[in-house]
Amino acid sequence: MLRHEFQPGRLVGGLFLIAAGVVYGGDARGLWHTPWFVAGPLVVGGLCLAGAVAVLHRAVRRAGRRAGHGEPRPPHAEGAG
Repeated sequence: MLRHEFQPGRLVGGLFLIAAGVVYGGDARGLWHTPWFVAGPLVVGGLCLAGAVAVLHRAVRRAGRRAGHGEPRPPHAEGAG
C-alpha cells in the first residue's frame, strides 16, 4: 500500500531544482562556466511546468473519479490536493 499519493508536479519541480543545483555545482567545481542569469529561467520554467503538470494530473484524476474509476477516497482526504 502506498504511504502517499503520487504527485507528478512535485516530481517535475524537484527535477528542475536538482538540475539547477547540478549546473551551478559543476560551475563551482570548475567543470564549466555558467552565466549568472541561467538560474532564473531554469527554476521559474521548471516551476511553471510543474504547475501545469499538477493541474493536468488533477484534471485527469477528477475525470477518472467521475467516470467511476479508482477507489473511493476517505472523507478526510477530499481536500488534499
